[in-house]
Amino acid sequence: MSAWDFIQDQILGMQWLNELIGSLLTALGMDITTQLGSSVQFFIYDTIKILILLTILIYIISYIESYFPPERTKRILGKLGGLGGRVVGALLGTVTPFCSCSSIPIFIGFNKAGLPLGTSISFLISSPLVDIASIIILMGVFGAEVAFLYVIVGIILAVVGGTIIDRMHMEDQIMDFAKAQSCSCGSGNCCSVEEQAPHDFRTRSAYSWEQVKLTVSRVWKYILIGVFIGALIHDWIPTDIIQAVLGDNNPFSVIIATLIGIPMYADIFGTLPIAEALLSKGVEIGTILAFMMGVTATSLPSIMMLKSVMKTRLLAAFIVIAIVGIIVTGYLFNFIQPFL
Repeated sequence: MSAWDFIQDQILGMQWLNELIGSLLTALGMDITTQLGSSVQFFIYDTIKILILLTILIYIISYIESYFPPERTKRILGKLGGLGGRVVGALLGTVTPFCSCSSIPIFIGFNKAGLPLGTSISFLISSPLVDIASIIILMGVFGAEVAFLYVIVGIILAVVGGTIIDRMHMEDQIMDFAKAQSCSCGSGNCCSVEEQAPHDFRTRSAYSWEQVKLTVSRVWKYILIGVFIGALIHDWIPTDIIQAVLGDNNPFSVIIATLIGIPMYADIFGTLPIAEALLSKGVEIGTILAFMMGVTATSLPSIMMLKSVMKTRLLAAFIVIAIVGIIVTGYLFNFIQPFL
């Protein structure tokens, strides 16, 4: 346990970095015990920590993802149907980009390849909610039990969501440009340059670093916004106000947290500092997770992008299923929190 505590606090949580920044600020003459000093320490520490984690995790995940180019993924999923296909779709969502906007082009590709709609929906739900990074990040904030349970619940939510959509038979609700089209490539099967290209360590590593640079360039502003909001919550908003809105005395806290998250747009790294600040204010884990899931899975930019792919009935069904699933998950975690 002491070894795991070291990993969780010093490697994942980087408490050494927090202490180092506190010492540097003190040496520069800033009193870190004041609200302003504490906020500055929180902002610098969380920004550096998240960028370090982002760089390492994006590189590792992109390296793994290089083994699963779109054509290979389509072939894997194409061999599976029904519940098995939806489970595999949800699992493959765990090794894809973090935010839902990044997953939508892959969702379109799956539909063009003729995969069952339920399988594509399971992928679309799981991709922003559950990934390798979420396990590691959530371990550092909530602990291993919550992290692994979150992953399991997220995958179940993705499979259930895909199953419901599959049972509703709404294949006609996909825009024509995103539907399956016949194509040929030599032997009669579709193929891609990426699928045929050699992938040794050097090319995979180069691809991974490119993904790191691309991801950081896209999300750094959201990270700064998230850290800024987290610093405000951490040091400037009184605990009693947070508790009144999102505390366990408010039976609608999970619903409010979910609805607050929807207008925002960020990935798990952008929501992390806000989650840490809310946790420090005594907000329940389920309420925090509901906020994080609302941001990552049902943000307005994602919905607007999906509007270009899905017709109204399918889009409405997807949004309702996602929101209801998030709210149920939030209340579930709040209920089991005393047992964790």
